[in-house]
Amino acid sequence: MALSRCQWTNSAVLKRLKTRAGRSRRRARPSSPVALFTGIVQGKARIHHLEVRRDEFRSLQVQLPPGMAQGIVKGASVALNGTCLTVTKVQGDQVHFDVIEETLRATNLGKLNPGDNVNYERSARMGDEIGGHQVSGHVHCTATIQEVRSTNENCRMVFQVPPRFIKYLLPKGFVAVDGCSLTIGEVETDSFSVYLIPETLSITVLGEKSMGDMVNIEIDAQTQAIVDTVERVLEQRLM
Repeated sequence: MALSRCQWTNSAVLKRLKTRAGRSRRRARPSSPVALFTGIVQGKARIHHLEVRRDEFRSLQVQLPPGMAQGIVKGASVALNGTCLTVTKVQGDQVHFDVIEETLRATNLGKLNPGDNVNYERSARMGDEIGGHQVSGHVHCTATIQEVRSTNENCRMVFQVPPRFIKYLLPKGFVAVDGCSLTIGEVETDSFSVYLIPETLSITVLGEKSMGDMVNIEIDAQTQAIVDTVERVLEQRLM
């Protein structure tokens, strides 16, 4: 049966609406997660071998716990002390990484020696639980441990950071210390504190740290974006 002009027009409109709806659904598909790591350190690994080819280049051979290298392939991303590194070789439970000049300058990886332990976290996969907070593995600065106060069940650590980063550290906010997602306690002019539970001390290198040691700091990206945006807007309004 032939369609009337009105029926034909309605049919064409419905087809267009269905096509647009399909396009909208395709555009609305969830994208890949922004975070590469979660800040939930999976354990400690040992520096098995270290090769210094030049002052600005080192190769690390890291011994992971038994079975923890399963599924890691060349080119994968693994965080060591919160620093995102690319795997160059895998031999059993030993994983190799190259560390270049900028990484050696900006992190504590240049201070490592054979036998030292490091925190490690494999990169997050789609669907993994974000048990900590979104961590990129891009270290902003290093900090020096200013104070360690321990009791049987609690530990308070104070870290001294470069003053230009203190504005991004807020009480009860997030910070990654050697890759560990932690909640900030108090914030002073050039330092901040965290409170560590026994579990964190036992499975991470923070339990091996003492006054004067250096740690890697990654500030929370969302906090940095908000602070920088507010400062820029206020500056423009006061011009």
